[in-house]
Amino acid sequence: MSFKDGFLWGGATAANQCEGGYLEGGRGLSTVDVVPAGKDRFPVALGEKKMFECDSEHYYPSHEAIDMYHNFKEDIRLFAEMGFKCYRLSIAWSRIFPKGDEATPNEEGLKFYDELFDECIKYGIEPLVTICHFDVPMHLVETIGAWKNREMINHFTRYCEAIFNRYKNKVKYWLTFNEINMLLHLPFMGAGILFEEGENKEEIKYQAAHHELVASAMATKIGHEINPEFKIGCMLAGGNNYANTCNPNDVWKSMEMDRENYFFIDVQSRGEYPPYAKKMMERQGINIKMEEVDEKLLKDNTVDFISFSYYASRLTSADPEVNKLTEGNVFATLKNPHLKASEWGWQIDPLGLRITLNALFDRYQKPLFIVENGLGAIDRVEEDGSINDDYRIGYLREHIKAMKDSVEQDGVDLMGYTPWGCIDLVSASTGEMKKRYGFIYVDKDNNGKGTLARSKKKSFNWYKKVIKTNGEDLK
Repeated sequence: MSFKDGFLWGGATAANQCEGGYLEGGRGLSTVDVVPAGKDRFPVALGEKKMFECDSEHYYPSHEAIDMYHNFKEDIRLFAEMGFKCYRLSIAWSRIFPKGDEATPNEEGLKFYDELFDECIKYGIEPLVTICHFDVPMHLVETIGAWKNREMINHFTRYCEAIFNRYKNKVKYWLTFNEINMLLHLPFMGAGILFEEGENKEEIKYQAAHHELVASAMATKIGHEINPEFKIGCMLAGGNNYANTCNPNDVWKSMEMDRENYFFIDVQSRGEYPPYAKKMMERQGINIKMEEVDEKLLKDNTVDFISFSYYASRLTSADPEVNKLTEGNVFATLKNPHLKASEWGWQIDPLGLRITLNALFDRYQKPLFIVENGLGAIDRVEEDGSINDDYRIGYLREHIKAMKDSVEQDGVDLMGYTPWGCIDLVSASTGEMKKRYGFIYVDKDNNGKGTLARSKKKSFNWYKKVIKTNGEDLK
């Protein structure tokens, strides 16, 4: 078989996109709760438009999401029916520390995840927990500027200590920050960062990145001390940048774009700032404040594995006239004439997944884990209630084939595969429900209307067969 015994097949979600119950159980207001749907979504997510609280003029999709807060038992039962070996989820930071700076955690929040993990364990599903998935308690944004401020490291490590101690016998696999490189692209959504007029935005982003990198190393250190069996990883928004032509300037530009993303994982996996990053900051006049302890902390507490999301490859040119941007996640990219695109402009490139796997394994020589991959599409419910999402099956089939090739032919060490949005949820980029990824349909529309009833799509039984055969039967 291509995939080793114990390969972690499953699916992935995030609390801020599926949980709902945004002020229940003592949960505090989080950054994602003030990011609305509609025209103001990107200005708020970018940190350009300030929104410290919710108003009556906007719709906030995270408030209810798909209400997994009240439906997780049904959802996990459906995951178990598919045969999940692993379920990637995130803990909502403000459910554990509502303001973020309390001395003791919120017991009601801790109990909620106890019950959720117990439900996973009942079915033999390993939880893979993201500690911080695009959420920061709003109180910390308002009082200390979130990850702009080094004080955040202490609040984050207190949060890590609380959940590591509480769940040390229930959770083995952890990720520190979701898509940590997204901080550069959506600063408020990624790290709670707001900009004031005249500030050096690049310096602020890289200073915040340093704080997160130190916090990640601290979490890795604390986690291994609490339970040496923990496997703690980092997480990259993956996908290589292709050169638009064989012009060496284009090739160099694509390398620079890849390095911008690799920078974070270079630090988390190798334990030090790479020379190219130091030189880039020097050229741009970016001065990062570091403390004496940081260097040793980063070096001594590297991650156990590398996880990443992969939806599409990207295409770039060194020529500013050519480099007209098109849609495709929040990463700017040229249209690749050799690839088809999804309804949202994401360019579908299964071979690009094999390229990304090889690039990461060659670079880090650590186990890899694909923790997000999937096709966002509009699903049609037929009169008999069926949903024939053959387009999703086709997308996943080709990407799993690319995974098999990377393992069989290239020798990549791959731990598992958890496709994104295994159950329909709110889109992080657009706030929509109609951009669906799941094997399970949730009856809800972009305006928040619907019964929230769950139903199986055609891909549900297809993926069940894939897991049962350990990826051998992809028909």
